[in-house]
Amino acid sequence: MPAKNGECLICKAPLEYLERDEVMECAVCRKKESSKTRCVRGHYVCDNCHTRGLGKIFGICLAEAGKDPCKILEKLMGQPFSHMHGPEHHVMVGASLLTAYRNAGGDLDLPAALTEMQARGRKVPGGACGFWGCCGAGVSAGMYLAIVSGSNPLAGKAWGMSNAMTGRVLTELGELGGPRCCKRNAFVALRSAVEYTREELGVEMELGQIACRYSRYNNQCHKKACSFNPANHL
Repeated sequence: MPAKNGECLICKAPLEYLERDEVMECAVCRKKESSKTRCVRGHYVCDNCHTRGLGKIFGICLAEAGKDPCKILEKLMGQPFSHMHGPEHHVMVGASLLTAYRNAGGDLDLPAALTEMQARGRKVPGGACGFWGCCGAGVSAGMYLAIVSGSNPLAGKAWGMSNAMTGRVLTELGELGGPRCCKRNAFVALRSAVEYTREELGVEMELGQIACRYSRYNNQCHKKACSFNPANHL
């Protein structure tokens, strides 16, 4: 589980977001690159180091037989490579959906799909939700739909569906408002994707009641205002 009240992976101090990019040195690998994000003590961790170990999703997903993407995602979020917030969610959401889709009867080469999901999801940087106006969890759901439908820039219906999938998630997240919560956003993306997949592709994944267990690890949690707060299901 994430460190309590921790934001920075080095010292657990809160993060700060700058108005402009600055050249920063990763505290783990010492690579220098431009970023707007660091902790208040000056530590910066690049996306590659933040997601170190993410390749383990292959073994977890390929061994999974369940049809509920949330249960699959919970297994991934319980791994050491998963933190309270971070770009790892941009891969994990899509990977969970691809796995559940295949297990629910969807026609899919899962190993190839997971490889493609990781390649695409890693390109969406941390902070995209606030800086780009497109949460990586929503984009990951769109990538999932694009992969299972075989979409590309010249596709017809598949192009439309994959963009509609992303838009559906982003619309709901926009209505919920910030600050960001990678767990909440991931759950919203899964819920929307399960519904959309049933409506458009006729594949019935499963989705049980989602009760978040990460509230105490998120300094900006919406608490009872979040529909996934366990207190709302009592």
